[in-house]
Amino acid sequence: MESVLSGTYANLHHEEPEGTDRHTVFTGYDSYLFHEGTHYELYGKLGAHQDMEDGVAGTRFLVWAPHAVYASVITAKTCWEDEKWMHRCQWDHGVWECFLPGVGPGDAYRYVITGADGVKRYKSDPFAFWSEKRPANASIVWEPDAFEWSDGDYQAQRCHSAFLEKPMSIYEVHLASWKKEYRDEEDYDGFMNYRKLADELAEYVNSIGFTHIELIGICEHPLDESWGYQVTGYYSPTSRFGTPDDFRYFVNTMHLAGIGVILDWVPAHFPKDEFGLASFDGTPLYEYSDPLLREFSTWKTMAFDHGRREVRSFLISNAVFWIQEYHIDAIRVDAVGAMLHYDLDRIRWRPNIYGGRLNLESRAFLQQLNYVVCGRTTGCLMAEDSTVEQGITEDVRYGGLGFTFKWNIGWMYDTLYYYMALDPSIRRWHHETLTRVADYAFQENFILELCHDECSHDKGSMVNKAPGSEADRMKELKSLYTWQYTHPGKKLLFMGQEFAVDREWNVRESIDWKLAQKPANRDVTQCVKRLIRVYKTYPCLYADSKNPATFEWVNRNDARCSVISFIRRNPWNYNGAVLAVISFSPMEYPDYRVGVPTEGPCRCVFSTYDRLPGEKSIDDTGTPDLLETENHACDGYRYMISLHLRPFESVIIEIPQSD
Repeated sequence: MESVLSGTYANLHHEEPEGTDRHTVFTGYDSYLFHEGTHYELYGKLGAHQDMEDGVAGTRFLVWAPHAVYASVITAKTCWEDEKWMHRCQWDHGVWECFLPGVGPGDAYRYVITGADGVKRYKSDPFAFWSEKRPANASIVWEPDAFEWSDGDYQAQRCHSAFLEKPMSIYEVHLASWKKEYRDEEDYDGFMNYRKLADELAEYVNSIGFTHIELIGICEHPLDESWGYQVTGYYSPTSRFGTPDDFRYFVNTMHLAGIGVILDWVPAHFPKDEFGLASFDGTPLYEYSDPLLREFSTWKTMAFDHGRREVRSFLISNAVFWIQEYHIDAIRVDAVGAMLHYDLDRIRWRPNIYGGRLNLESRAFLQQLNYVVCGRTTGCLMAEDSTVEQGITEDVRYGGLGFTFKWNIGWMYDTLYYYMALDPSIRRWHHETLTRVADYAFQENFILELCHDECSHDKGSMVNKAPGSEADRMKELKSLYTWQYTHPGKKLLFMGQEFAVDREWNVRESIDWKLAQKPANRDVTQCVKRLIRVYKTYPCLYADSKNPATFEWVNRNDARCSVISFIRRNPWNYNGAVLAVISFSPMEYPDYRVGVPTEGPCRCVFSTYDRLPGEKSIDDTGTPDLLETENHACDGYRYMISLHLRPFESVIIEIPQSD
């Protein structure tokens, strides 16, 4: 582990030769850290930065292009014609530098990189703080320190909060399609500004009760249909919604509203666009030089070479950049499985030195990334599922990858596609598929995600996962959410799922807000609100980090009725314990008996059949708010309660305290 954990600023010592100009921007110390893969604030050196030279204000440009024969900068101020030649830095001949007087914030620029093949390549700045709106692709000079933050209180409480022991209910958002605002007939995109989005989204998220938002597609990208997962501007908040300071306002507003901000981040691959990172100096620089590892087949993108130390400096600096400069609270790392396994999304691949499929270089990169980010900042990182790889959330010091959380893809697939997609009449034969998910619930620190991937790629909407009538599917959706919010792990819902949007997500259209006003859809929203409120109220539902004692089956084997029941409790006693009874059956059970461990009155704190405020219920039957335990053995317990379960009904019951 020494190669992963060494190289921090505290334990490196490097003296520069006598006669060194101490005002050199890219020093020998910077070069040492950069090539060692441990320059974690590289964005403060490379790229475009305002500076002074001979008393004249301007911008200093630095770019890494070690195999270039020539490098220059062109700007919009000279109509892209007057090339300003760059010179190799004194301390690092792979880095090119020049100063342009009179160039400042808002000015667009490009690098012209001439490779050994004599071809000129017009490149965007890999470290650009802002970029032109697509289809334009030039970089724009912007300084990151002009915005005045006012989220100090949120930042301070975040420093002292334990992510694992706090409720986390995440709302996954794609800003371009969350809500649109068309200004005129020529506005084909309808993009709202970050500032207006912030005000409206913060109010909405708080009204539902979510604790965090997760943002898709914030780093600059040229293709809308990539959803932002094919990045060309790693240090640029996309200009679709405004300036970098507008995005700072967005994050600041979320924090003032008590909402955490998670950023989707893509360190696995990048697109082949000519102005981007691909063949940056005429050679494979950021991507693998090995043709068997260079590309991902399905995505048709270039794979980052995580074994190259300069690439590690570039990517880890980027993660630190978003947390330090934009106050991002957490980073969710995309495509972890593809990074870790050579054979994922590659037709042909080359095995590692031991003949296996595990990408050892990417594994070491992820360990270093998590060690640095979790150690140097207050952010946490989340990973999506990485197939059979274990130890995703284990400490780096003990051989794990060091992530704070892992997406529980197994829970999602088993529940949605191998159980709920079946006709209710045959679910009894697949009951084990539903219940087995609890068997691995504590192997990692999981997030139970119902994300954008399950509402795209011809998978339809969440409410259409189950068969049956619209009314039945609405009821089943509420039981699905009850299963999600009572099962161990943090929670994530994709936008629109909170009001049962009924069509597949389209990146170019707004989600159907008119649908949210229909009574049946409003009922789903109210259900989500009540679930989140119950989830936040009972610590036994969220303080469950890798602790199997917080989950206890009451009856996992009632396949005939398609009902499951379990207790969520504090491991040391039954104080604050809740009983969840979840039905995936269209049948009504007027006298459904469930075992409980202690005697005394039980209180029903949630039901998927709760009516909306002000509405009258046609059928007032159902489980009453207060239930008395009966002194009859049931489900292996000494006592029992009797419930009136209606079709597809789920209930949460606060059970008596222990003696």
